[in-house]
Amino acid sequence: MKLGAYTACVQDRTLSEVLELLRDMGLDSIEVNSGGFIPAPHIPVDSLMASDRARKEYMAQIADAGLELTALNVNGNPLHPDVEVGSKHSRDLFTTIELASRLGVRNVVTMSGQPGAHPGCLAPTWVVEPWHSAATEVLEYQWDEVAVPFWRDIEERARLAAVRVCIEMHPHNLVYNPATLLRLIERTESTQIGAEMDPSHLFWQGIEPIVAIEHLGDRVFHAAAKDVRINEDSCRLNGVLDDRFRMPKAGEPALGLGGRYVANNFPEHPPWEFVAIGRGHDVAYWTRFLTALISVNPEIAVNIEHEDVELGQVEGLSFAAENLLAAAKAIPSAL
Repeated sequence: MKLGAYTACVQDRTLSEVLELLRDMGLDSIEVNSGGFIPAPHIPVDSLMASDRARKEYMAQIADAGLELTALNVNGNPLHPDVEVGSKHSRDLFTTIELASRLGVRNVVTMSGQPGAHPGCLAPTWVVEPWHSAATEVLEYQWDEVAVPFWRDIEERARLAAVRVCIEMHPHNLVYNPATLLRLIERTESTQIGAEMDPSHLFWQGIEPIVAIEHLGDRVFHAAAKDVRINEDSCRLNGVLDDRFRMPKAGEPALGLGGRYVANNFPEHPPWEFVAIGRGHDVAYWTRFLTALISVNPEIAVNIEHEDVELGQVEGLSFAAENLLAAAKAIPSAL
């Protein structure tokens, strides 16, 4: 097992600075962004695609720091019905699969994507629960006409590249839980598609990540270490499907998601929020989580994803690293 970090939380630092930071925290794995929603400051995609020498120098820089590049991350919405967004994110995914192959990196992390409700629709449309037939018709269009053809192509690209595509099960995507992941695998007759086991989005949906790991078995290719805190009073009042998120006001910081779209701000007193590992579930839980991962994939990499707004960049990453390493140390020696 490799323990490391996804470097999106330190985008303002150079790769050299990030490698030193992770090494000093006792980590031995790094995952960098290569496109999709956010920029790729820690990997020069174009130059690496063009030059074998550049690829060797890049990988040597990481190895010389005592780390391993365990994944390229290209989270985005490759099925976005707005062509400005969908075409870029799908191209980034195609390129990342090829680049991972040329670098000898086995894992590409991404999301399944979310189409519109019908041909001509410009907004991604997530059907939460299809209790009526109109919703079923939307899902049939999204799966049959958009997702399955696209992901069959991705499966073929990944197979030829000898790369595994690790899907983060994320609400507002067609794949957001084990059932929808397995549906995609089955519909595409896939050998290369599996899970990036990010427990955070499972926690707030009421899914137990350890049960999900056991259910998916060897289709768990890669993992994230990211926690969620359930705020019980707010959750009891509004449940987890709280729609009080709001768009950033003019002049407020905003995270671009492609085209004209941005990430919304969480409501005050949300029913759930992302926190550094150990702030939602204790170290003993994370030991059980890591133990479950090892049982299905002994060589798995588990990379911290830091999105705790109550902790600074390095503060939150360091806090998570300490807890992740403590959890790994407590894994029964028989494993």
